[in-house]
Amino acid sequence: MKTIVKALIFFLLISISSSILINVFKVPFGYANFWDYHGLFFLIFITMFPRLTLLFSSVPFGGVFWWIGWFFAPRLLVAILATINYWHSNKVLVVISWLVCIGGESSEKTIIRQKTRSRYMGDVIDV
Repeated sequence: MKTIVKALIFFLLISISSSILINVFKVPFGYANFWDYHGLFFLIFITMFPRLTLLFSSVPFGGVFWWIGWFFAPRLLVAILATINYWHSNKVLVVISWLVCIGGESSEKTIIRQKTRSRYMGDVIDV
């Protein structure tokens, strides 16, 4: 039950923030439909391998911030691009991309931290 409530709150926060960006700051959000340009395999690959998919697919790229996002936080870049391009037509996919972004980045960092810690703790030699 807690997960559903968190997802609904998250959906509301994204809806409110995008509404503020559209109405107050006049940020142009796209009206493209995701399924007109991409398919299910693209969705699977962008979830599992965001860097490779962003680099070798038809996703628009370029600019300093794009490359910084690609290098440091590719899932965040995917979520931002999804919000800008598909917010009006595919809100559910955009919210799922944000959930994958938050969950994927934090779990990836936790696993790397645990693997690094166990590797260095196992190599300690007492004299």
